[in-house]
Amino acid sequence: MSADQILDALDPEQREVATALHGPVCVLAGAGTGKTRAITHRIAYGVRVSAYAPQSVLAVTFTARAAGEMRQRLRGLGVAGVQARTFHAAALRQLSYFWPEAVGGQMPRLLEHKAQLVGRAAHAVGVNPDRMAVRDLASEIEWSKVSLVSPSDYAAEIARLGRPAPAGLAPAQVVDVMRAYEDAKTDAVALDFEDILLLLVDILTRFPEVGDQIRRQYRHFVVDEYQDVSPLQQELLTRWLGGRRELCVVGDPAQTIYSFAGATPSHLLGFGRTYPDATQVRLVRDYRSTPQVVRLANELMHVRGAASTGVELQAQRPSGPAPDYKAFEDDAAEAQGVAAGIARLMAAGVPASEIAVLYRMNSQSEAVEEALAEHGIGYLVRGGQRFFDRDEVKRAVVLLRGAAVAADDRPLGERVRETLMDLGWSEEPPAARGAVRERWDALQALVNLADDLATDVGAGATLREFVEHLAERAQAQHAPAVEGVTLTSMHAAKGLEWDAVFIIGCSEGLLPITHAETPEAVEEEKRLLYVAITRAREHLTLSFARSRKAGGRGTRKRTRFLERQWPDARPARQQRRSASSQLADLGPEELRLFESLKKWRLAIAQETSKPAFTVLVDSSLVEIAQRRPGTLGDLAQVGGVGASKLDKYGLDILEIVAAH
Repeated sequence: MSADQILDALDPEQREVATALHGPVCVLAGAGTGKTRAITHRIAYGVRVSAYAPQSVLAVTFTARAAGEMRQRLRGLGVAGVQARTFHAAALRQLSYFWPEAVGGQMPRLLEHKAQLVGRAAHAVGVNPDRMAVRDLASEIEWSKVSLVSPSDYAAEIARLGRPAPAGLAPAQVVDVMRAYEDAKTDAVALDFEDILLLLVDILTRFPEVGDQIRRQYRHFVVDEYQDVSPLQQELLTRWLGGRRELCVVGDPAQTIYSFAGATPSHLLGFGRTYPDATQVRLVRDYRSTPQVVRLANELMHVRGAASTGVELQAQRPSGPAPDYKAFEDDAAEAQGVAAGIARLMAAGVPASEIAVLYRMNSQSEAVEEALAEHGIGYLVRGGQRFFDRDEVKRAVVLLRGAAVAADDRPLGERVRETLMDLGWSEEPPAARGAVRERWDALQALVNLADDLATDVGAGATLREFVEHLAERAQAQHAPAVEGVTLTSMHAAKGLEWDAVFIIGCSEGLLPITHAETPEAVEEEKRLLYVAITRAREHLTLSFARSRKAGGRGTRKRTRFLERQWPDARPARQQRRSASSQLADLGPEELRLFESLKKWRLAIAQETSKPAFTVLVDSSLVEIAQRRPGTLGDLAQVGGVGASKLDKYGLDILEIVAAH
């Protein structure tokens, strides 16, 4: 792509980002506004106009998937050589390279999990934690290290923050565990993930020549999800920059959901104070979600008139169905209701891979898993076994690597399909669900990946290139999409999106979670719901159960965050009064449908010599325009449409909706 073509693919605000090639740049990017597109096109444009050498750019983000997507997009723009990595991956690469020079000897092994050592350290100092307490202690150790809180300062710092010590322990006991853990780690000649950043910062501080060498390599830095930067990551970024100003940061304060782990939006919000002359751009055009989903997201972040520090989204997609709110008697009924809703969407043509169920706690998935299994619907629990660790995927990669040795001019997709047939792949999926279907889904994901690469690279894409592409994705744990409904926590859903999203457990005690006791913690819970809502492109269902078990007391209340939006939250008079004000929020397509419904209502009123409101009131017409019901059952969900009116007018209304 030429420089002009790169810019032509952007909207005005994205183009402003792409052309701000030098100096500090801060981009406030709302959910679905194309931030990855903006920053990858900025890098590509900088390379095309010779402002950057590709090898001089380091782009860092927070997940391997996001880094892999960034590399893939840059490759699609014809830009190779840019380093796009997570903070930890970039730091580990540099630490491994400079370790022999700065420290000497072999670098210690990296601990993938610290729980075992934490448990051993706790027992060594007389603390006997259970498995959950060990997990909480490990998380607290991580928080203290990324927050640059030393053991000697720990007690005073958590007192200042009002942060309770984990596992019911006294702060002094936690400090003892922290020190014992560091000793155990030293004895084991091992490093944890936080050590990678801490040690690299230390080396850059004590060995200026190492910092100079890194800065000669990397002259331009891009940081994605800047609202999630911890004090330790910011310290490393400062060392990388070394006083220079070639920095572009992108983030959204409304999506800060990892404060408990040390993330803070203060660096993003204070960027203008750090760099008073910085270029600041706001991305507000939401290309992901329908106006109905965007409206709910905006309303959520303006609860009680407190404006969000993020951006107010402007929907760019056509109108879609209104968010659906459902209350169930118990958790099992909620799970069954979700499964039935998913079955209806799939019958209407929504692929299973474009549907997700989001929840606050992982334990909520069990009932949904059982309900989906009863309905014969395949699903994947995100956070389970990694894609590239599955046996069938490992065997497939081995076979593909062997096949790549032989010269063959056939199209890439044909060669991949032929190779995977030896593992049981077929053009048609197996009828049975369970393990057999899961294996087929994983192999089909590889087939789809090959087709995507052939589309990106062109007809000349080779099997060798595909194998290299798989190796790169495996290293970054950038898994392809697998067919099946996704079940995942709201935290893990960050950065993902689906056509249809079901958010379960929208009740007090889950949203906000019970242990969110401070105003700051409750505010973060609201941001978490905002993130969950903005994962939906078109269909959004929010639900809660009044009781945990069947026959139990229905003591649960819906979440305070949706009190104003829940359909029965206002008296009827207020609902009628708000109907006219809702007209201002209708999109162009919705308004056209509303006007058609009014004309039909007027004709009925004149024909029967009755006032128009006796046919249907305005608020009902507004709701029909928003919901766009496709069946009599859907229409029956609209307020003011009872059995009599459904029988009299139902088919006429559906015909008008269908015409739009």
